[in-house]
Amino acid sequence: MASQISTPLPDKVKAPTPMMAQYLSVKESHPDSLLFYRMGDFYEMFFEDAEIAAAILGIALTKRGKNQGEDIPMCGVPVHAVDAYMARLIKAGHRVAVCEQTESPEAQKQRGAKGPLKRDVVRVMTPGTLTEDDLLEPRAHNFLAALGRSGAGQALAWADMSTGDFFVEDLSHDGASDDNGANIGLEDVIVRLTPSELIVPQGQDCTHWPWADELCITEQAPSMFDSSLGTQALQAFFGVSSLDGYGDFSRAMLSAAGALLGYIEATQIGNMPRLQPLQAIAHNVYLDIDPATRRSLELTRTLAGERKGSLLHAVDRSMTAAGSRMLGARLAAPLCDLAAIVARQDLVSWFIENEATMTAMRDKLRALPDMQRAVTRLTMGHGGPRDLAALETGLRIAETVVGLIRQPQMSQPQTNQNGTNALITTMPARMEALLEMLVAPLALADKLAPALADELPFLARDGGFVRLGYDQGLDDVRQLRDESRRLMAALQARYAEETEIASLKIKHNNVLGYHVDVRATHADKLMQSELFIHRQTTAQTVRFTTTELAEMERDMAAAAGKALARELEIFEALTAAVAACASAIGEAATALAELDVAGGSAVLARDAQFVRPDMRDAAIFEIEKGRHPVIEMMLPAQTPFIPNDCKLGADGDDAAAIWLLTGPNMAGKSTFLRQNAHIIILAQAGLFVPADRAVIGIVDRLFSRVGASDDLAKGRSTFMVEMVETAAILNRATPRSFVILDEIGRGTATYDGLAIAWATLEHLHDVNQCRTLFATHYHELTHLQQAKARLLCHSMQVREWQGDIVFLHRVIAGAADRSYGVHVARLAGLPYKVLGRAEQILAELEAGKHGAVDVGQVADNLPLFDYRSDDRGFGVPAGAVRPSAVLESIDAMLPDTLTPRAAMDLLYELKAMRAKDKDDHK
Repeated sequence: MASQISTPLPDKVKAPTPMMAQYLSVKESHPDSLLFYRMGDFYEMFFEDAEIAAAILGIALTKRGKNQGEDIPMCGVPVHAVDAYMARLIKAGHRVAVCEQTESPEAQKQRGAKGPLKRDVVRVMTPGTLTEDDLLEPRAHNFLAALGRSGAGQALAWADMSTGDFFVEDLSHDGASDDNGANIGLEDVIVRLTPSELIVPQGQDCTHWPWADELCITEQAPSMFDSSLGTQALQAFFGVSSLDGYGDFSRAMLSAAGALLGYIEATQIGNMPRLQPLQAIAHNVYLDIDPATRRSLELTRTLAGERKGSLLHAVDRSMTAAGSRMLGARLAAPLCDLAAIVARQDLVSWFIENEATMTAMRDKLRALPDMQRAVTRLTMGHGGPRDLAALETGLRIAETVVGLIRQPQMSQPQTNQNGTNALITTMPARMEALLEMLVAPLALADKLAPALADELPFLARDGGFVRLGYDQGLDDVRQLRDESRRLMAALQARYAEETEIASLKIKHNNVLGYHVDVRATHADKLMQSELFIHRQTTAQTVRFTTTELAEMERDMAAAAGKALARELEIFEALTAAVAACASAIGEAATALAELDVAGGSAVLARDAQFVRPDMRDAAIFEIEKGRHPVIEMMLPAQTPFIPNDCKLGADGDDAAAIWLLTGPNMAGKSTFLRQNAHIIILAQAGLFVPADRAVIGIVDRLFSRVGASDDLAKGRSTFMVEMVETAAILNRATPRSFVILDEIGRGTATYDGLAIAWATLEHLHDVNQCRTLFATHYHELTHLQQAKARLLCHSMQVREWQGDIVFLHRVIAGAADRSYGVHVARLAGLPYKVLGRAEQILAELEAGKHGAVDVGQVADNLPLFDYRSDDRGFGVPAGAVRPSAVLESIDAMLPDTLTPRAAMDLLYELKAMRAKDKDDHK
């Protein structure tokens, strides 16, 4: 008979606590987010969320109870410091769901419930939906974008929730694709905007997007991108029955904008931000700059991702964060509309002519808060008393700016920048429009100013932000609260006198509330009293309460509660007043930013000698003494930048659409190429340019292929990247475009590279017919000047002196006779024997350049190690450059010992040595 083995019963698994059950229920609704669960003064995280957050934030990972027999990992962050922790988690690519208490204890009692108070997610924070100043870069936009589709068409919508900007652009006009199948139009807009987050339909193939790894991409249900639902959502949000008044939108545009709006509503739990009316961007409104060109020109960020060293950093003289954001947006998207460019220039010119007004205005703008982001926080319910004060301050500054600009201008002549007396120029039409925008919301300041105290808390729930005398009811309640405090102080004095304990104090903490606190040595005296009720004993003190103290505490709490409740009512009323004119406030903030940009541009023009470009609707580009705006700013004050002219597309005998630029490396070719591209960017952004004179025809597309790197992740060599970018230029450039190419074909065999460069140059001249700067080391291309009427040869001027070269950084007419590569190699520090060997091989190759060169014979006749030792013991190959006899004689000279006759003889001797050196080097 088989023996029976008893099996122990499994341990009984306890059900989760009510609090943990609530947490699990909330977490189930937000599985893709880290859940910040509010408990008192801390946000707690549990399970895997806690492990992830603890690792990223570097905080302690602890345990709290068990779930299904396993310890529950836990970590937490204090409420008062939560923004800094959230910023680190969001920067690491995580979404954060904020779970707050949604009912009061009184409401819980009324419904007869037990257990934890109701909690729910009140907001989901993602990279593209941030509005807090501590989480945002002040001088940069934080765009949330959405990709919409309808049939074969697609569009991109984007918004900055913190400022209210809301745009959409149809991408169907440009269906060209790169070699990986990525839509070029989409990449162009994405690189222009650099959004923090992109929303795409679930199942969207993003693997072919070259920029996908650099962007937070969030998938959403395809139903969110339905264009019909998008139309309804937009109409409901803006409170209109039709979108016709906002523009003409394709179905793809409605899909994108509707999806973006739906995502905001989902993450903000219905608490929608203030957004400006949706604006459609036409594809020809902005100068088309492809991604490679943006990287090359470092418009708003350097290749290392830094703001410092970029074009934006070099020219930004804005006084406000909003002004810097606007300037950055203008440099990222220069205009193609001549009238709009001229309108921006007129503002800059007006401020230059009215220098005193400009200086006074900029001094006021120095204290301007970020009104755009303050009004957004208030309308979304995230704001506080300081945001109200920021708006009041901003509106007062706006009022002052209006007065400064509208003050009598014609009462007396002023001295203009040329030092002559002249009447002030007429105010531009755009200036009048901006002043009207500033005036519109000024009445709100009169509502805010009398309500706000001088010292304001960060949060409204902290109270104390309403000024004494603003509300009589609040003042009465405060008086009761303050009277209770006075009575509390009197009670403490009476207890100390009656017990004869001078050190007796009435204190407060969150556990016991108000209590009598005495040292342990006096405890027995109070223990024997019927008046005092023992509450707590610690190592140093003993704590008591009394019936009188408890009643007084209750009265004080009631008065304080009533005071805070009344303050919160006032705060809600003020916030409602802000919301009622939020659009006007946003327009006023935008107007101040535009004035800031214009004033900063005027200061830049004055201090850095920038000039107003003459903008024309023609294929012309004439620059006199142009300079590189970034490099010039980086040079020491005592080192002037060498300016250069550039003339393309002009009429006359010297008409040329293409400059073929030759010359050695380090002579300044790349600087010259980039500076002309930067001048175009600045001019079409409506700014002044670094030159003595500039006449610029509107450019529709700007291409700059200066330098390249490989793309190993996609299996593309440097040469392949170069060819892909060159193909994009040749396929897309129009007669109104501007192309900059540097050393095309250098990444392959010499004859292959020469052939590619030759064919590219011919195509640009004959087919694209666009303004072009073409730098090359292939001197054979200079022969094309004879065959191509619109091509001119130029070179970087170089001067030779005693076997060395001096770079003059000047562009001159004509072709360079050589590239001086060996000289540059010497500057780089190559060994003498390598330099000498290179000189010998170069001489052999140049001697045979008009016929076949026997490479094998060159190798036999010029062995690498055919060298002799110089006086310093270094190997010096035959023919290598070494100190001349002239220099050796000068080194040995003792001037103080020479007689006049000996000095004269030495000069003749040195002259003879120099003549011999020249003969030896022939």
